[in-house]
Amino acid sequence: MQKGGKKVPGIIIAGLRGGSGKTIVSLGITAAWKEKGIKVSPFKKGPDYIDAGWLSKAAGRPCYNLDTFLCNPPIVKQSFQENSRLCDIAVIEGNRGLYDGIDVDGSTSTAELAKLLNLPVLLVLDCTKSTRTMAALLMGCMNFDPDVNICGVILNQVAGKRHEGKVRINIEKFCHIPVFGAIPKLKAQDFPERHMGLVTSEEHTFSDQAIATVTKVARDNIDLDALYQAVTFECHSTDPDATTTQINSSEVKLTEPEPVTIGIIRDSAFQFYYPDNIDALKKLGAKIVFISPLIEETIPDVHAIYMGGGFPETHAPQLAQNIFFREKLRNLSQKGLPIYAECGGLIFLGTSILLSGKEYPMSGILPIKFGLSNRPQGHGYTKVAVVNENPFFKMGDTLKGHEFRYSSILDIDYKDPEMAFKMERGKGILDKKDGFFKQNTFGTYTHIHALGSPSWAPALIKKARAFKASLPNK
Repeated sequence: MQKGGKKVPGIIIAGLRGGSGKTIVSLGITAAWKEKGIKVSPFKKGPDYIDAGWLSKAAGRPCYNLDTFLCNPPIVKQSFQENSRLCDIAVIEGNRGLYDGIDVDGSTSTAELAKLLNLPVLLVLDCTKSTRTMAALLMGCMNFDPDVNICGVILNQVAGKRHEGKVRINIEKFCHIPVFGAIPKLKAQDFPERHMGLVTSEEHTFSDQAIATVTKVARDNIDLDALYQAVTFECHSTDPDATTTQINSSEVKLTEPEPVTIGIIRDSAFQFYYPDNIDALKKLGAKIVFISPLIEETIPDVHAIYMGGGFPETHAPQLAQNIFFREKLRNLSQKGLPIYAECGGLIFLGTSILLSGKEYPMSGILPIKFGLSNRPQGHGYTKVAVVNENPFFKMGDTLKGHEFRYSSILDIDYKDPEMAFKMERGKGILDKKDGFFKQNTFGTYTHIHALGSPSWAPALIKKARAFKASLPNK
């Protein structure tokens, strides 16, 4: 949103539950509008990486996460304003059910985000084996919180024209809001699922074809022009406090002139990064270099490394075979190179991972042996207290994050002072502890968001500058 200007139109796409089809609808609408020449700014509500990756691919621009648990609501609102201001319209995919949150008040729900941003909601209804009841469910959602503006619906999983007609006529009669489209059942192979939801767009062999498929689905089954007109009409007014919410400038601006180079491990094995985290490093003057342990045998000259999450377990043979890269990373860690790793990155820092009875060596920096379970071993928001001195966080601080992992700890050798975090919410690595570190190498299951943990990026930059200063010919 530009200062003093009109609010960028936007729509929040929500469902009655997880798995209702809102991702397919969000992708299809985003890609189809883009095809029409509309600049779409994509967002994902909640701490999701996979859906965000697909939305980014559909829109052709970064997808930012909006999460009122990880970040304070004013910061969330500012992030939306900043990252949508150069576009024609914003599409925000919700998560879980419209009113689902972590407490009875639904304080972190998609509905509360809609009210915070003053945006209309497009509700996706899974109509499987149901007709008139869909009108009752929709009416319940409309009356549950009258301040939530449900501007229309998309019918999903319709069994044919007769089925669609019955649902439509009941919604029109009892709910008096438009049905903008009806989507038939789709073939599962277009979006295969794995243990953490949709397969990432980076790993999907036919990702371009998948986007083309949902684009056609949207074109054929959704009245895109009517939806666009409705959204722009709903969002026509100017938000009265659009210019009053500002991120603390000390958290995002360059505070020291000395530039550093941050290596980010990113490929199909490691691709879980919030754009805000990378942006935070750039705003502090860092040069970003992307590195892949899948295809590169060495590591370029960097002053720190940031390793995000992903699926190292599905790439374990390739990672294990890259002996030169693993040894280089271990040697740099021993020399004091700052390394910050989350979840999948933590696994790569470990000794090995056991998969189907076969052990694959990792970098061997942290003495942890990992396995893989059939059920989640940690899933949901986290809250951690910093209880031990460590390279990146101040003792006494409290951080909010999230964890989502199927990996398990088979063996670990640590001392209590080497675990920086005590889990107030969540599981962590072991015994409610997380944040395992050796020298300047730090590994954690807790994913953090830079806007919600504003001390993280400056700390990594500070460590990078110190490492650069220690080099003989800097």
